[in-house]
Amino acid sequence: MDTLIQQIINGLVLGSMYALVALGYTMVYGIINLINFAHGEVLMVGALVSWSVIGWLQSSMPHMPGWLMLLVALLVACVVAAALNVLIEKIAYRPLRNSPKLAPLITAMGMSLLLQTLAMIIWKPNYKSYPTLLPATPIELAGAVITPTQVLILAVTAVALAALMWLVHGTRLGRAMRATSENPRVAALMGVKPDLVISATFAIGAVLAATAGVMWAANYGTVQHSMGFLPGLKAFTAAVFGGIGNLGGAVVGGLLLGLIESIGAGYLGELTGGVLGSHYADILAFVVLIIVLTLRPSGLLGERVADRA
Repeated sequence: MDTLIQQIINGLVLGSMYALVALGYTMVYGIINLINFAHGEVLMVGALVSWSVIGWLQSSMPHMPGWLMLLVALLVACVVAAALNVLIEKIAYRPLRNSPKLAPLITAMGMSLLLQTLAMIIWKPNYKSYPTLLPATPIELAGAVITPTQVLILAVTAVALAALMWLVHGTRLGRAMRATSENPRVAALMGVKPDLVISATFAIGAVLAATAGVMWAANYGTVQHSMGFLPGLKAFTAAVFGGIGNLGGAVVGGLLLGLIESIGAGYLGELTGGVLGSHYADILAFVVLIIVLTLRPSGLLGERVADRA
């Protein structure tokens, strides 16, 4: 039972980070029907920028509290990631908005590789140790343990989802997003500026991805130029799993994917004596995705595109 509780905690933490990134995927898709495959690299840029900021703060202001360093690094990472994602949208996606669906998809893949290469040039390809800024003393919970960093990840995901739901359903920008999602041309006739709304959507998605990147780095303790590829792919899987275009579906898909990976890998390792385990968690995630999409192609909470937020 203790093992099960521990795996559930690990799965919720992992799924929360997937959910943060999946929200960015699903917002962009819900408005312009585009899969931004460079989104995982935005996570990577956010993590590496925060690592650079923390390194500078530690050398110039060594007496600053760790939590404050992490907060400053997070804010800077969010600003840089938002600017980067808006720039990507204007340069790579906006000129292809009315092109065949395959063109922006190939462009997104190319942008992903470009960002990885640029990050490798700027930050070098070696793995970098991410400093521990929050207390490392684990908290006991029903026979399992959870670290303050993991508690922070769960709290940030809950707050982010609540803020995003309020933004989409309770603000003028949210109404503009829903109108643009329904029909950009009609929304423009009603006074909405679709280009501005789309740029804002990319910026919000980038903030969520950068936040997930900083949390990922703080939880696992390393950063590197290719670190965003697999989390980005898993987050896309989570978005499709839950029903891409649906905000609640992205969170549900992320949490379920994290739980499946963590619990499945943990018990698979025990049953096989360690022959199969964490290295095969990726297989479990994609097998479950195939099964779900075979039985329900729109995902668990999928809706018609026109009704998506």
